[in-house]
Amino acid sequence: MSLRKFIDHTLSSWMNEEGPESDIVLSSRVRLARNLQNHTFSTLLKDEEANAIIEQLEKQLQSLQEQHDLSMLKMAEMQLLEKRMLVEKHLISPHLAERSSYGACLLSSDEKVSIMFNEEDHIRIQCLMSGLQLTKALEKANELDDAIEEQVDYAFDEKRGYLTCCPTNVGTGLRASVMMHLPGLIITQQMNRIIPAINQLGLVVRGIYGEGSEALGNIFQISNQTTLGKSETDIVHDLTIVVQQIIAQERLAREALVSTMNIQLEDRVYRSLGVLAHSRIIETKEAAKCLSDVRLGIDLGYIKNISKTILNELMILMQPGFLQQYAGAELHPQERDYRRATFIRERLNMESFKE
Repeated sequence: MSLRKFIDHTLSSWMNEEGPESDIVLSSRVRLARNLQNHTFSTLLKDEEANAIIEQLEKQLQSLQEQHDLSMLKMAEMQLLEKRMLVEKHLISPHLAERSSYGACLLSSDEKVSIMFNEEDHIRIQCLMSGLQLTKALEKANELDDAIEEQVDYAFDEKRGYLTCCPTNVGTGLRASVMMHLPGLIITQQMNRIIPAINQLGLVVRGIYGEGSEALGNIFQISNQTTLGKSETDIVHDLTIVVQQIIAQERLAREALVSTMNIQLEDRVYRSLGVLAHSRIIETKEAAKCLSDVRLGIDLGYIKNISKTILNELMILMQPGFLQQYAGAELHPQERDYRRATFIRERLNMESFKE
């Protein structure tokens, strides 16, 4: 398979879009957790009831599938590598991928919508948008939520709101998050001061793949922790305000770096570009660090003929699942490091970069 064909068939269309504040905010995500009335929570489901829920939802949501161009993907019918690629694209959770016998999802053709079944909750509605578009993502999620609720009965309490498997999701069931590229705050060593302040506001900072993951390539996921006692609109509004403040701080940090160490910063950017353009073996962490530097160089105007969406692409395409799909075989870690370096070099060549 050629690299171009591989990219065209595996990248979500929204990854190549440039939304608001896309120089810093890579993506916005809204997720709604819902459960069916009179059914056991997913974590305690037996296979028979879990499969019955999938059959019920597939039948009841047929019109929703047709209206929103959604395709049903059943975990039991997918290869391990296919599920891993969906996780790497943030379209399903690792938890759902592990539920090989009774998990499923409805996925839109543009991959902006993913509705997971029998994950931690019976239904999890996820909407992804490029840049800072939390309000738009919430509107889409609410539209889908209303359509689903017309067909099924949700577990709902008048005082507590939507009932969920995890107590921290009770209430609105909403998790809103943004993926942010923050190299300026890392280089100027301000991020360690900012994270505690964010936590005090009821928000949480995680790595690129959420809870327990690393902030590869200076990419952080910032999301709400509180779901009870606030409306969905208020949660999204409050998160947006904080994100806008972080954007302002990141821009100030970048301006300070340019004014105080411009040559050193430019040298750092081009050294990283050199590593990516010429390495024959590269590990995930080093590749992520270099890609972050190159993306910063693009944003600051040092590099002019490489698309800024390259970070969005390569941070996903260099992951183990995609590398093995591209290779057409299962790879050992050292083989993946070789394939990763080759993949990145080829992708940079496609940008027709010339020194």
